[in-house]
Amino acid sequence: MKKKLVSLLLTAVMAGTLVAGCGGSTGSASGTASAGAQQASGTASGAASGDLAAAQHVADLIDAIYVQERTDQADEQCKEAKEAWDALTDTQKALVSGDYADPDYFGRDTGDASADAPLNDDGIGENEILVVSFGTSFNDSRAKDIGGIEKAEQEAYPDYSVRRAFTAQIIINHVQARDGEKIDNVDQALQRAVENGVKNLIVQPTHLMHGAEYDELAASVKEYADKFDSVKIAEPLLGEAGSDTAAVNEDKQRVAKDITAQAVKDAGYDSLEDASGDGTAFVFMGHGTSHEANITYDQMQSEMEDLGYHNVFIGTVEGKPADTACQAVIQKVKDAGYKEVILRPLMVVAGDHANNDMAGDDAGSWKSQFEDAGFTVETQISGLGRIEDIEQMYVEHTKDAIDNGTPVTSDESADAGTLADGTYTADFNTDSSMFHVNDADNGKGTLTVKDGKMVIHIRLVSENIVNLYLGKASDAEKADKSDLIQPTEETVNYSDGTSETVYAFDVPVEAIGKDFDLAILGTKGTWYDHTVSVSDPVAQ
Repeated sequence: MKKKLVSLLLTAVMAGTLVAGCGGSTGSASGTASAGAQQASGTASGAASGDLAAAQHVADLIDAIYVQERTDQADEQCKEAKEAWDALTDTQKALVSGDYADPDYFGRDTGDASADAPLNDDGIGENEILVVSFGTSFNDSRAKDIGGIEKAEQEAYPDYSVRRAFTAQIIINHVQARDGEKIDNVDQALQRAVENGVKNLIVQPTHLMHGAEYDELAASVKEYADKFDSVKIAEPLLGEAGSDTAAVNEDKQRVAKDITAQAVKDAGYDSLEDASGDGTAFVFMGHGTSHEANITYDQMQSEMEDLGYHNVFIGTVEGKPADTACQAVIQKVKDAGYKEVILRPLMVVAGDHANNDMAGDDAGSWKSQFEDAGFTVETQISGLGRIEDIEQMYVEHTKDAIDNGTPVTSDESADAGTLADGTYTADFNTDSSMFHVNDADNGKGTLTVKDGKMVIHIRLVSENIVNLYLGKASDAEKADKSDLIQPTEETVNYSDGTSETVYAFDVPVEAIGKDFDLAILGTKGTWYDHTVSVSDPVAQ
């Protein structure tokens, strides 16, 4: 749509230029009219060019903060992007278009940001519950869904101070730039806890499962473990994934009942059976993942069937596992004979995925795809975090961590001399969810120790990272090609039966459990700094 606007504007300018040049050449009146038209055309062309330049400047500023790694310039960049946007005219705002930028970045109304408490103040005390979420830039959802869980935690544990952290720096920057609200990332929140003298730290993730985000969080917490007397990580909402689609724990059963009851109530039915008799099915849309924890979605579907909820279906945006893809779910609902569908997110927040991927009007949304398949569709844009019993489940998981949780311990550093020659499985830890090993490998690589030297073989998520460099990005830019770590192509087979070609790298490792610099080169030719470490080697 944005590119069409730009194209139409340029077309109009070109058309004006052509019309201005089509007048007759005889007579002064004709000549004057032609000259006037040409002058008007030139003015319009100049105005259009200026509008495009102003819009492109803002798009570039937005793209610069649409990153998953916080930089020292982030505060100033967020401020600059907002000020530049505010200076645009309405015409110019409609033309903003970049790799990630669009008019909705600043222009979409997602609710009152002042209703949300970022929970980033000091004065924490000795006991802290850190509620860690992926995050959302939708203000209403952030206040009601994430905020609902945080408030429930604070009410249940008055002897603890509840604080917030988001794992998505992209979202943190978006909220800061648009609304001036500063939310801590995980590292900032942990550092804040250290500086405030926290002794007992409980980390409560709002993630649904033990997926890639949970694994990365656990790795980050481990880095700080020796700075507290006690650190414990509570379970995500749905608990352990397990390995059998039919093996459903108590958490999954309880969530299945809660979300279905709330959806039925919001739809105005007295019972799920009444909805079924009316020809109505409920479809819950989760995120999906290629991580082995994606079996959780199939387990949730199994639980719905075990409960006799035959008009309830589970899908995912990513279509991972494959039987949760939109078209696969459409076929299931069609085969079951239902004509009407109510879509609702299986996500803690009702953010971008719920509003756009699920309920959007574009052709690729779930709403549009179901309508194209002949269904009558309603949407319920409401996150799990505002359901009272879901909030209490998080509270109970926190209590279990306080009473029975296993303390997190930091890795003891070791060099190659402490490991015998051989092959090990080891965790490859990074400082960013944008750069990590393939989800199919569960955060791990293959560590080889030979003659006192260590190398870890890692498979990435795609072919978008084309080189690695052992050191800083500034040095990588000047390095010879022979100094760069070159990729190899490998095929990754996922648990849902799909496969993908990705890049793999062999990274030299100096010591176990110690951070080191590893720069990455993207397909756009830009080097980025990252800090990584290798930990928990287990002999194969």
